[in-house]
Amino acid sequence: MSTSFHLRGLGLALVLAGAAGCSSPKTAIYEHENFDDSGTFSRDYPVSDVAACEAARRALLSQGYIITSSDPKLVVGNKSFQQTGETHLQISFNVVCADDGSGKHSTMFANALQDRYALKKVNNSASLGVGVLGSVSMPIGSTDDSMVKVASETVSAPKFYDRYFALVDVFLPQEVKKAAHIPETPKAELGMPEPKAAPLTAPATEKVEAPKEEPAASQPLAPPPEAAPIAPQTEPAAAPAAEPAPSPTNPSLPAPTEAIPPLPTQP
Repeated sequence: MSTSFHLRGLGLALVLAGAAGCSSPKTAIYEHENFDDSGTFSRDYPVSDVAACEAARRALLSQGYIITSSDPKLVVGNKSFQQTGETHLQISFNVVCADDGSGKHSTMFANALQDRYALKKVNNSASLGVGVLGSVSMPIGSTDDSMVKVASETVSAPKFYDRYFALVDVFLPQEVKKAAHIPETPKAELGMPEPKAAPLTAPATEKVEAPKEEPAASQPLAPPPEAAPIAPQTEPAAAPAAEPAPSPTNPSLPAPTEAIPPLPTQP
């Protein structure tokens, strides 16, 4: 009896301990926020805040983001992804550029928010009004499909922001990158197409002659050289005309005689 009593007491204690563990509150998510400067969401640039945000805006535009802000020190871009027929993903990119006070250096803060949408079907039932019974809901109706936000989360992957800040470096002014010794990152690694190489045989270009220098106005113009006299052209001598051939004479006909004078007329 004593052994069974001890076993029952031990089981009851275990049940009470499990119930107490289930009822204990869970640790809130914000308790994991340490607010340490890990450098994931910010970078320093040797340019002004306006120039930094301009490079950030060009970086987002090169990747298909739609810019929805007009503030020169704030950039907001959105990009949509259609994963399946019933799920939709949207990334909202927010960039803020803050000047350090000197006008030559600034800090860029970037934050990406990921929203996930799902297709939801809502059945709409028709209502039928009856004078005695009042309004009666009938199961006859239509179905509406709509995208509903089901999740929203801040992107915290360090590699995601490393790739973005590396792309921002590409759009910084060339003289700034040379002064700050910022290495050039190949565009192929950033997902940007390389420019096409020129053909080996370039088409022959038309040679442009240099314009002739005109003489100064103060110096008299030299007279043009006299042209050599042109000798008159002699016409070729005409060929002698061919003599006409003598007309053939008929030996049977008598030679013509002298003309007979007219007879004198009587008075």
